[in-house]
Amino acid sequence: MSSQRAKDAVLIAGAYAVDLVLTDLRGPVSAGTEVWADGLDMVPGGAFTLAMGLHRLGRQTVWAADFGTDVFSREVLAAARQEGMDETGFRHHPRPVRNVTVALSDAKDRAMIAHEDPIAARPLAELIDAFRPSVVMLPFLQFGPDTTDALEMAAQHGTRVFMDCQDYPGHLGMDDVRTALGQVDVFAPNESEALRVTGAGTVEEALALLCELVPTVVIKRGPAGAMAATNGLRAAQVSPTVPVVDTTGAGDCFNVGFVHRWIDGSPLNDCLAAGVACGAAAVTGPGSSNALHAPELTTWLTRLPH
Repeated sequence: MSSQRAKDAVLIAGAYAVDLVLTDLRGPVSAGTEVWADGLDMVPGGAFTLAMGLHRLGRQTVWAADFGTDVFSREVLAAARQEGMDETGFRHHPRPVRNVTVALSDAKDRAMIAHEDPIAARPLAELIDAFRPSVVMLPFLQFGPDTTDALEMAAQHGTRVFMDCQDYPGHLGMDDVRTALGQVDVFAPNESEALRVTGAGTVEEALALLCELVPTVVIKRGPAGAMAATNGLRAAQVSPTVPVVDTTGAGDCFNVGFVHRWIDGSPLNDCLAAGVACGAAAVTGPGSSNALHAPELTTWLTRLPH
């Protein structure tokens, strides 16, 4: 894909994962015990969810990801091809590139164990310069000199930046974190991440602190929905009550819905509504398997509490 073709695209820079999702646990999980799970699914996850979700909603995407010779790489590649996703950003390596997450999931929460084979990702600044997308989505909190350079590159090309947190280490007491957040357009941690990053005692205080650095801040609150603020305007959206199968991937699906509307310049309330709808739909199936297509999003939006 040339930069000309990619100018209206969303660039997703992040590794794939395969989520092994164990559900319907027969008891609590603790060290030294064995717990049976009645449900087992293997679904693609990680940054695949962002690229696949936006693709289902009709957005042009460039997903920069690495794949190897292992069964997990083959599983995700097959899923991406079945979805009809663009492969221009893919790199293939003559060795295993495994990225696996085991999720122990119940109706309330999940525990996760992950493994990732080390591989040097393509530099973010290089990707932005090559594809020149309208938006770049970063799946986790990134900071440091390389990130600063990449986000400066994004600004030069008029590329807007959406950054998630994903519980990666970093807090506002670190200069590099404050610098990076000051360069992004949207920062979207979940509630616990927002409290940890800011050191705030309440989610409202965390929102206020983050808004001092970031033009638009979104805080995902699980079953409670989400809240956000931009340019002094605050908004909140309650989530509908749905049967919960697995919460893995729900935050990424929220990001997809939010960005889908944000790209078009929709009001903050509409962006939040789309995010909450996509996140709520996601928890009704394992992993991101229930990510919405555009007609389904229209239907889900009618289910949101007002």
